[in-house]
Amino acid sequence: MATTPPSTAAGRAAFADATASDATLRRFLHGLPGVDAVGLEARAAALGTRSIKTTAKAYALDLAISMIDLTTLEGADTAGKVRALGTKAVHPDPTDPETPKVAAVCVYPDMVATAKQAVGGSGVKVASVATAFPAGRAALEVKLADVRDAVAAGADEIDMVIDRGAFLSGRYLKVYEEIAAVKQASGAARLKVIFETGELSTYDNIRRASWLGMIAGADFIKTSTGKVAVNATPANTLLMLQAVRDFRTQTGVQVGVKPAGGIRTAKDAVKFLVLVNETAGGDWLDNHWFRFGASSLLNDLLMQRQKLSTGRYSGPDYVTVD
Repeated sequence: MATTPPSTAAGRAAFADATASDATLRRFLHGLPGVDAVGLEARAAALGTRSIKTTAKAYALDLAISMIDLTTLEGADTAGKVRALGTKAVHPDPTDPETPKVAAVCVYPDMVATAKQAVGGSGVKVASVATAFPAGRAALEVKLADVRDAVAAGADEIDMVIDRGAFLSGRYLKVYEEIAAVKQASGAARLKVIFETGELSTYDNIRRASWLGMIAGADFIKTSTGKVAVNATPANTLLMLQAVRDFRTQTGVQVGVKPAGGIRTAKDAVKFLVLVNETAGGDWLDNHWFRFGASSLLNDLLMQRQKLSTGRYSGPDYVTVD
C-alpha cells in the first residue's frame, strides 16, 4: 500500500481537529476570513498593468513555456495526436534547441502509455485527468479505479475533480475524504485537485475549497477543467495564491497552483507570473510549483519568443496549430 509523503502528512496532521467531523470541518472552513471581492479584483487588475521589457520579458516567456501542461482532453483524441503532442512538448520549437521543454503533457488515462512513450526520458511529465473528469459524477470506487489505471500506465501526476455537488451542499467531509482517498491511490504521483471555480459561485467558496484541498493532501490546487464557461481568472488565481502562501506560513508545507482554461496569450501568461511573484513569492516561480493548463498558449509564447529574438514575426506556419 502506498504511504503518504511526509509533507502531505504534516499538512493533514496540522488540521486533525478540524477534520474530525463534518461539524468541525464546517466550523473551520466557515471561520476563514471572508473575501473582499472588490479589493481582490482591484488588486488583480492593478498587478495586471505591470509591464516587463527586454531581458526580463525573454526570461518570463521561457519560464511560462516551461510551466505549461500541454493538454488534449477530447473524445476524438487519437494515439497519433497524443504522440504529436508529446513531440511538441519535448521540442516546442524544432528550429531552436534552446527553447525550454514544457512541464507536462496532460491526457486521459487510456492515453497515458502513449504519452509516456512519446516524451521518453526527456523529463517532461505525463499528467492524467481522472475521477470521472470533468463532471466527477461517479462512485468513489469508480474514481479510484480511474486513478489506479492512470498510475499503472505510468502517470507522473493525477488531476482530479472534486464533487462540486457535495461541496456546494456543505458535505465538506465527503469531499475531504475523497481527496484523501485519491491521494492514497495516486501513490508517488503528484495530485492536482481541480475545483471548477466557475461553478463555485463565490470567492468565499473558492477560498474554502483551496483550504479543503490543501488539508486533504493536494500537491497542487487547480482552478478549472477548461470545460465550463468561466475558468481561470486573475482574481480567482490570486485568491488561490494567497491561500497557498498562508498555508505554508501556517504549516511549512508548500502547495502548487495551476490556473487552467482561457489563458491563450503570452501577455496573459506574463500577468499571471506577476501575480505569482507579487503574491506567493519567488519560491513559486518554478514549474514544480506553478503550471498553466493550456494548449494554444504555447503557440503564442513561441511566436512572441521568436519576435523578441529576431525583431519580426514568422509566417503563420511557424508553429503548429493545436
